[in-house]
Amino acid sequence: MVRPNLLFIMPDQLRADFLSCYGADFINTPHIDSLADEGVLYAQAYSPSPVCVPARCLLLTGRDAITNGVLGIDHFLRPDLAATGVRTWPQILGDAGYMTAAIGKMHFYPWDAALGFEHRVICEDKRWLEIQDDYYHHLAGKGLRKLHGSEHEGYQENRGAIICPYELDDSWDGFVGSQAERFIRQYDDERPFAAMVGFPGPHCPYDPCAEYAALFDPADMPPAAPYVASQDQAMVEANVRSNRGTWNGVDYAEFSDAHKAKVRAHYAALVQQIDDQVGRILQALKETGRLDNTIIIFSSDHGDMLGDHGLIGKTNFYEGSCHVPMLVRQPGDGGRRVDASLVSLADVTATLLAMAGVDRPVWYDSQPLPGLGVETRARQRVFGFLGNALMNFDGRYKWVKYTNGRQLLFDLDTDPQEVTDLSCTDEGRHIARRLDGELTKQLLHSIQGAHSERLVAHETLWDSAVFGQPHWQRVYPQPMQE
Repeated sequence: MVRPNLLFIMPDQLRADFLSCYGADFINTPHIDSLADEGVLYAQAYSPSPVCVPARCLLLTGRDAITNGVLGIDHFLRPDLAATGVRTWPQILGDAGYMTAAIGKMHFYPWDAALGFEHRVICEDKRWLEIQDDYYHHLAGKGLRKLHGSEHEGYQENRGAIICPYELDDSWDGFVGSQAERFIRQYDDERPFAAMVGFPGPHCPYDPCAEYAALFDPADMPPAAPYVASQDQAMVEANVRSNRGTWNGVDYAEFSDAHKAKVRAHYAALVQQIDDQVGRILQALKETGRLDNTIIIFSSDHGDMLGDHGLIGKTNFYEGSCHVPMLVRQPGDGGRRVDASLVSLADVTATLLAMAGVDRPVWYDSQPLPGLGVETRARQRVFGFLGNALMNFDGRYKWVKYTNGRQLLFDLDTDPQEVTDLSCTDEGRHIARRLDGELTKQLLHSIQGAHSERLVAHETLWDSAVFGQPHWQRVYPQPMQE
């Protein structure tokens, strides 16, 4: 049996409703859409930890943010992870005979850590300007450098919506697209490859090249979901404080409808720019004869609020932040849309292993996506964990708890913009109680998993002659066992 190549394409901060295959009528993304036309589109895909680093650690390990201990951008996986028995998916596939590669943004600590990837071409986060990665050296070779958004004209006035002054192949996403194309065209290893391509966009700053920005009129952008003072005020205040930091330096205290429309137009231009890079990758696969033996998964670590509820960025469980695209192109299996099944970004990991014919570890929170011809089970809930928030979403009702004390319940069937909190209604209290009980149960399960290395032993000790002898040594960290 010839094993397929595996390609996971992950833009950074891409929300589902800015793709034409997800119903956006103000943009045309034909290359990304082709993955849906020739594969499977999952309508209800959610990032359970909508922040860059927690989402990426979730993908690396197949374990949720509580179990990983990575709940924010300043956290990362423990350096002795292997000693606990946890291997990343590239380590697992590498051991199974795959050549593993990562191209683009990874957001690892340290930034040049391999974490199982045999081949890396690094183009890190747009905000990490001091990292001397491959993109840094590419620019330096042309007498260019990474630029902070504040160095661009109109950065503050347009709330981060600017124009990249470089040619397309010298932009963040153009560089990643060209390197991914180069990898495919020059690949000469006898092993199948398992590659991840991480585009830095459409993450802020919203900096498309001029030819792409010209394609979108702010007047054509869909309006943002409305701000609701009773539920959004504290979050907006925290959002404004965060974005005033030097990492961004934009003051969103005034965030008008015109500002939001401008940001959305530039964001759409970045999405269009990425779509063309996906087209380059698909063309390279086709021209090298690999397209029909490559399974492609397309998703994102999280979305971007883009003014919804008066917010920018992510780090919450509103739809704009956590509803992500999920597309799988499997040769010979195309044109299907899965509307009813909830799926999680975490499920990418188990799906990659399943497509390679590799068993997933029993402690995975990840499970294979449904409808791909591999054994799995329907996901009834997506549980979300961040350092500042918890979520339980059953496909209709979304229950969210924040550290600022807010507890919100939304009915997505009747209120897709999440403007009416039902938690204080008679019916809502009953629903919230049920969802909160489920969330507590899952939270406790994950907390227990987060301390698995503290297990004293995998066998009983009360009847152990070895334990009964002096100077018995405890194993720490205790590795998990299948």
